[in-house]
Amino acid sequence: MKTKKTFKIITGVIVFLTLPSILFFGFIFFKYNEDFPIGVQGQAADNLAYKMLDALDYDAYKNTNYIEWSFKKLHHYKWKKSSNTCSVFWEDNKVDLNLNNSSLNKAYIHGFKVEGDIGENLIEKAISYFNNDSFWLIAPYKVFDFGTERRLVTLENGKKGLLVTYTKGGTTPGDSYLWILDNTGFPVSFKMFTSVIPIQGLESSWSNWTTTESGAKLPTFHNILFLGIEITNVKATN
Repeated sequence: MKTKKTFKIITGVIVFLTLPSILFFGFIFFKYNEDFPIGVQGQAADNLAYKMLDALDYDAYKNTNYIEWSFKKLHHYKWKKSSNTCSVFWEDNKVDLNLNNSSLNKAYIHGFKVEGDIGENLIEKAISYFNNDSFWLIAPYKVFDFGTERRLVTLENGKKGLLVTYTKGGTTPGDSYLWILDNTGFPVSFKMFTSVIPIQGLESSWSNWTTTESGAKLPTFHNILFLGIEITNVKATN
């Protein structure tokens, strides 16, 4: 009898703690989940992508040689864009990534080089961090990356959106993003259709843009539902 009573108490506590979360997720899911948008590939989609790049002054970004930033004050980056190498810092760890030649990657803890499984794990983590955190900084400039597909989508308000699908590369190939642009082509937000987010079509703002020393325009804040993603210490030079 005592065992049954204990089991009931534990079950009751689990239900009490999880039920509100389940109900909340269900509410969010049915309110925000969207079907994958239907779009048309071709010159019209590419033209809208070029319009976005023109609004952002893509040439300034292309000619930028160095970018530095912090993601949510947890991960810190010094990216030599001209050589495609990046130093990634978090906690007591540092990883020097060579994004052109993985054999040159190096990992450090407290300034001491580490190799073997520990080093490999740190390098894999740094690559995952870089892929995710750099995307939140420079995604609009990646619409013509190798393996991308662009589609023109008619939005509910009758305006046109740009659906970009990444078929190759990154940590989660196959993800798609529907860009919402203003009348000039400048990105305002995107809706995410990704494998890591169970709710499809969640919208994130692209806001608080800063024009850096190199002229490249980069965002410093994203808002997703009730959450904020802050990007600080943004610097970009030629």
